[in-house]
Amino acid sequence: MINNNILNIILPAVNTILVVFMVVMIILMKKRLKERYDASILKIEKEEEERKILFENTKKEAEALKKELLLEAKEDAHRLRMEVEKESRERRTEIQRLERRLLQREETLDKKSDMLDKKERELSLRASEVDKLEENIKEIDSQKRQELEIISNMSSEEAKTFLLNEIKKEITYESAVLIKEFETKLKEESENKAKEIITGAIQRYAADHVSESTVHVVALPNDEMKGRIIGREGRNIRTLEMLTGVDLIIDDTPEAVVLSSFDPVRREIAKIALERLVLDGRIHPTKIEEMVERAKRDIENEIKETGEQALFETGINGVHTEIVKLLGKLKFRTSYGQNVLKHSIEVAYLAGTMALELGLDANIAKRAGLLHDIGKALDHEIEGPHAVIGYEFAKRYNESDAVAEAIGAHHEDIPMTRLESILVQASDAISAARPGARRETLHAYIKRLNQLESIANSYEGVEKSYVIQAGREIRIIVKPDIIDDLSANCMARDIVKRIERELEFPGQIKINVIRETRAIEFAK
Repeated sequence: MINNNILNIILPAVNTILVVFMVVMIILMKKRLKERYDASILKIEKEEEERKILFENTKKEAEALKKELLLEAKEDAHRLRMEVEKESRERRTEIQRLERRLLQREETLDKKSDMLDKKERELSLRASEVDKLEENIKEIDSQKRQELEIISNMSSEEAKTFLLNEIKKEITYESAVLIKEFETKLKEESENKAKEIITGAIQRYAADHVSESTVHVVALPNDEMKGRIIGREGRNIRTLEMLTGVDLIIDDTPEAVVLSSFDPVRREIAKIALERLVLDGRIHPTKIEEMVERAKRDIENEIKETGEQALFETGINGVHTEIVKLLGKLKFRTSYGQNVLKHSIEVAYLAGTMALELGLDANIAKRAGLLHDIGKALDHEIEGPHAVIGYEFAKRYNESDAVAEAIGAHHEDIPMTRLESILVQASDAISAARPGARRETLHAYIKRLNQLESIANSYEGVEKSYVIQAGREIRIIVKPDIIDDLSANCMARDIVKRIERELEFPGQIKINVIRETRAIEFAK
């Protein structure tokens, strides 16, 4: 009961307190809301004033910009108007100037027309006078012709023929004299320049050459070795000839065996194999086969190394391996006793040096000079001239057109279109013509001398001819009453062309035509 009474007393007090608290809180909230409202109203009014100020400023700026643009537009319009007026004034001035020029030209043309009319009348009068003079000249000419025919006892056609013949003789003589003078001058200048270039090239490259034989001679320790080489019933010599393709010549020559073959590589293989067999002493078919195989391997390695050494000496690179092998094979090939590989290296140096002197491509000239005779390594296997074989081989293995052309044209089997080809041909001739570089058989030598003398003696007016200096010069003595000086020059050129056309020869041949007049009297 007591608790219930307490509660009844406390609850109304609490409710009253809560109500008072709520009222206070509501009053405070109203106050705060009013403050916020007032602040918002002030802020809005302030912003409204700022917007008004901004609007006024913007309006003023727009009016100022409008005035400025109007002013600029007026200035532009004024400037354009002035430019148009100026251009129109200039055009009017130009038109007036052109009109004045046209008027002046019309006046000038009128004057010229009057002058031309006057000149035309004068020319017509002169033409009539010229016609009259021509008629008079024709009459006088016919009279003079008749008088000349009576005096000379010749008709006009005969006189014309006589004069033409005399003029032809005079022109022929003068042209021959001029040609001789020009040839002499050109020859002196070209010979001096060529000698300078060629001498420099030869001096810069000096090579030792040893003429090599086309057969090999293998020395034996004694003559008993010949019987062992032949073997029982000739089986050893047959085996060696069959494996190498080389003929063994065993004759009465003491302590020597001769190896003969058209293929220089096979001949070298046979030589090496036979020398090793002689040193070994055991000579029978099995040992022969073993030695031949070893010699083949050694020769293949030597061919490759020789080709690479030739390229290294001449400073050439980028050459196909097949061409390198062909270069190595040239070591075993000779031409007129001259080693072809040494000859090719010499040609490469000479062509490269002369190309540098003449401002040409020395690399192309040197490369073509080294490769110009590679066809000789194949000409016993493939039909055709060695120059053409080398040309086709070079094209097949991607050598340049300039190099291939020089290879094919150095004996004029194909036409020349580049100066490097001419240099290679000249270098080839220089290397071949050097005394001691080449030799030929006695039969071929005598035959060539007889052919040279027969060619020289076949010309009319030749009294005697002599081939001297081992066939490198012909001295021809002509009859002075039949051959004059100009005809002697023509004869020398004709003989040169005929020799080049009919004969094959290494180097060059000098043609020396001698015309001599002797006056002989006897005192008694």
